Amino acid sequence: MGKEGQKISSEGAEMNDVRGGKGKQYEYTSKTPEQYEKQIYDLQQMLEISRSLCSTFELNNLIESILYITMAQMRTIAAGIFILNADKADGFYLGNNYSGFELDASIDYTISTESKLIEILSATQNSVYTTDDLWRLMPRSGQKDLAPLESLHPTLIIPLISKNHLNGILLLGERIATNSDDGAKYDSYEIDEICIIASLASVAINNAFLIEQSSTDMMTKLKLKYYFFNTLRDKLDSAMEDGRNISVIMLDIDFFKKFNDTYGHACGDYVLKEVARQIKDSVRSIDLASRYGGEEFTVMLDNTGAEEAVAVAERIRQSIEAHDFFYQDQHMKVTISLGVAVYDKETNPVASEKVFVDQADQGLYCSKRNGRNQVTLVTPELLKTLTPKK
Repeated sequence: MGKEGQKISSEGAEMNDVRGGKGKQYEYTSKTPEQYEKQIYDLQQMLEISRSLCSTFELNNLIESILYITMAQMRTIAAGIFILNADKADGFYLGNNYSGFELDASIDYTISTESKLIEILSATQNSVYTTDDLWRLMPRSGQKDLAPLESLHPTLIIPLISKNHLNGILLLGERIATNSDDGAKYDSYEIDEICIIASLASVAINNAFLIEQSSTDMMTKLKLKYYFFNTLRDKLDSAMEDGRNISVIMLDIDFFKKFNDTYGHACGDYVLKEVARQIKDSVRSIDLASRYGGEEFTVMLDNTGAEEAVAVAERIRQSIEAHDFFYQDQHMKVTISLGVAVYDKETNPVASEKVFVDQADQGLYCSKRNGRNQVTLVTPELLKTLTPKK
């Protein structure tokens, strides 16, 4: 393996290269019934893999699927994917996109997009590499960029390329030996197979990135309102079937207009970004935070009842109240008001996502009316006293 990689041919290991005349000519070798059965089975597997990856649009879930698929198909005990930093697009990072590898806390698992390594990996589609291959291809001045990869001791490195664009770098760890081989080597059939999976994975990652960009508020990096409602609709449907609780928090920055009026709109943007960051840091990865509009935000807490939801809302409130908002040599105090609504099959069997969010909004209104900088839980008793928003 090297820069030319091991390419996918139309017939893979079925053909023998015969030199003669111009270019390459091939003679076909016969197959046993067992070989045909294996090929049919593998094609069915690839079809299922394609369906799985094409139906997963949430990037974290997609990465997890790719990892487990490649580990199962290639019989490895570890796999990881370096993906492009979506916020800055200045490097490929590993983050939590791995399984089975033991990371060294002293190593920064990030590879700059300006690295010679990225240039090499982007050059040829349907290629695979070992670290030895990359050592030979890298100029001495750029060999330090190999450190993050080499520290993981991968058995194979596969660029994930779609439309001539590098979307990620797939690493395979140590292989599991079988009775028929030593486990360490990949044969040409397996190389073809992992290249096909890599192609499917790259297209899926590219699609997930596009969806991520189109559903994300570019300023706060939180999800947009329409995405929040679509996701909440699906979660409500599931909750109705299995009786789970779902909670929605709506919050608003108190006296937000004064930041724009006193310090300018750039200051207002800074406050929005910092509040969004505090919200995101206060919830789980399975929860969903969004910018609802203006200075309003929403949070959906999956499988969460009233007591837990109020605790999360209070944690967000306290985090923002304690945070030092420092803009152009000015220390500013920021507080928020929050409303919490909880779907419960018995006490609040709300069937509409809009009505559900409106309940949280009514709770937010109560917090503002009662002095701001507080959390209001919308209980069945409180709902009876509230006038629904038109």
